[in-house]
Amino acid sequence: MTGSLRHTEVSTPEEVEAAEPSSVETGGWELSRTTEHHEQEPDWLGALEAARDHLLSRQHERGWWQGELQTNVTMDAEDLMLRQFLGIRTAEETAEAARWIRSQQRSDGTWGPYYGAPGDLSATVEAYVALKLAGDDVADEHMVGARDWILRQGGIERTRVFTRMWLAMFGQWSWDELPCMPPEIVFLPSWFPLNLADWGCWARQTIVPLTVVSALRPHRELGVRTDELRTGGPVGRLSGREETSWDRFFRVLDRALHAYGRHPLRRVREQAIRRAAEWIVARQEADGCWGGIQPPWVYSLIALHLLGYQLDHPVLRSGIEGLEGFLIREDTPEGRVRRMEACQSPVWDTVLGIQALHDAGVSRDHPAMRKALDYVRSEEITVRGDWAVRRPQLPAGGGWAFEFENDNYPDIDDTAEVLLAFVRTGYATEQGAAQAVSRGRRWLRGMRSSNGAWGAFDADNTRWLVTELPFCDFGAVIDPPSVDVTAHVVEALVETGDDRSDRVVRDGVRWLLEQQENDGSWYGRWGVNHVYGTGAAVPALVRAGVSAGHSALRRAVRWLEQHQNPDGGWGEDPRSYVDPAWVGRGESTASQTAWALFALLAVGRHETPAVRAGIAFLVRTQHEDGSWSEPQFTGTGFPGDFYINYHLYRQVFPLAALGRYRRAVRGE
Repeated sequence: MTGSLRHTEVSTPEEVEAAEPSSVETGGWELSRTTEHHEQEPDWLGALEAARDHLLSRQHERGWWQGELQTNVTMDAEDLMLRQFLGIRTAEETAEAARWIRSQQRSDGTWGPYYGAPGDLSATVEAYVALKLAGDDVADEHMVGARDWILRQGGIERTRVFTRMWLAMFGQWSWDELPCMPPEIVFLPSWFPLNLADWGCWARQTIVPLTVVSALRPHRELGVRTDELRTGGPVGRLSGREETSWDRFFRVLDRALHAYGRHPLRRVREQAIRRAAEWIVARQEADGCWGGIQPPWVYSLIALHLLGYQLDHPVLRSGIEGLEGFLIREDTPEGRVRRMEACQSPVWDTVLGIQALHDAGVSRDHPAMRKALDYVRSEEITVRGDWAVRRPQLPAGGGWAFEFENDNYPDIDDTAEVLLAFVRTGYATEQGAAQAVSRGRRWLRGMRSSNGAWGAFDADNTRWLVTELPFCDFGAVIDPPSVDVTAHVVEALVETGDDRSDRVVRDGVRWLLEQQENDGSWYGRWGVNHVYGTGAAVPALVRAGVSAGHSALRRAVRWLEQHQNPDGGWGEDPRSYVDPAWVGRGESTASQTAWALFALLAVGRHETPAVRAGIAFLVRTQHEDGSWSEPQFTGTGFPGDFYINYHLYRQVFPLAALGRYRRAVRGE
């Protein structure tokens, strides 16, 4: 497994661009003229049937689909450090995790945030520390390679705040050299800058326990040292930008908070920590998690343990036991490996699977569809979550979450896709489902931000000031409206009965058109990247009544056809989030090809060479069992920092594209 899992860099954007197909102007549209693999009509109908059968075979007996949500080895390194911190790490789980971490190291000694990525300093440091914790000799070749690369990049000093905080918890870094986040933040009212509602829900759930950890400054034994990873150089990630007045302001504020932290108002500090603990405990989910994601889960366990919660306390016991459900174990030639999912996506995978099967012609009366639809309906969240801080008058009910358990944070994107699945299959005509659709539609309309668009979890979560905090050097910390979520909501509202002239729909369409890039594409927040955003925006605009001949859609089609690869597929590397040279460029993938086809089919381009080449790519790259391979990461957690390989994307999206192509060529 070690050999097969190692991977190298992908092509440069210049190499991809040099291999692009030529184009011609035809009837006002710029058409791609691909040159490969199009001598004969591919058996796309056979590919559709094989893909349909493969997806049906993967359904859980209780009705859902769930593909692995693959991220990077920081999940596994931090899991070992968590267990070391709590005193529960075992030799067996350490050995299994270490095998997995070693298998993901690249030839240059690094670990990266996604397949084919450049080495990432923080990920490489955390992986190195985890392997040292597992007993790997620092003189071993793989450790030497990692250490040499780390030192060339500036050492521990240049890692992100979260990495240095982990090291501080084990006495390997000074708490004085970390940004200060006081627990008193829990007292700030919702109108005051930097209050909890200003943070995106994932950041909010993470920051509260971290304020407790930061205030208590723990120092527990790691069992190994990390001195060899220090350079003595400057501290802090390289930002690549000029220092601003806000940087200087927050640096002064940080010094003041550190001074206060050394001599806090004792009663205020005690009350703040008590309030933070209550906040944390109140948001634990039924399966023991916090928010269904790794960061708040891990830090909540640490914070509560520091506050005296014993391992047998119900909250901690449930939290630790719940982690087991996020572990994947496999047998390999090198031995058993163990890796941690950062999150799980059963509702998301299931509603996408339902729609793909519907596109493929599977009736809602099919037993698999019936079980899936009933499962999704049972997952409706009927309690008020943190979203109500900004929308206090909006009734509870009508929201769905991404995960098995996450009642505090239903998300807008999942809810929109649930409604689309219910309506498109005809399930929405059934009494119970019809009521759920009505509640969902009400909730979506109520969660609209003031600019007419939608974020993922909250309304008007746009106060940028928190992004300037020294603590926030990794990942998105606010949840502003995005093109992809807004597109899905607009599509869902129209399909659930809102007239195209409805003010909410009209404002959403206006906002989407305003967000189009100069090159004709749209930015993708939750999928990589402009291919995803464009593949979401175009079908939504068409469904909302924008003519296929509209200049915005003509420009989008031109952009897609210009960025089609010579093999007929589409691909975009995650580096496009930080380097414009990568926008629309990368190795072809099944999921990204499907997204591009969604847009082209929505505007009636099914008879063009570009669409035929895209369909041929899907047929040619499909395995005999009806599946596709896709090592590339096409999902986005935090643009520029954290990416996801949704293992079911490679299945549901190509199936849906083939199904929509069939409808188009048959005139359905």
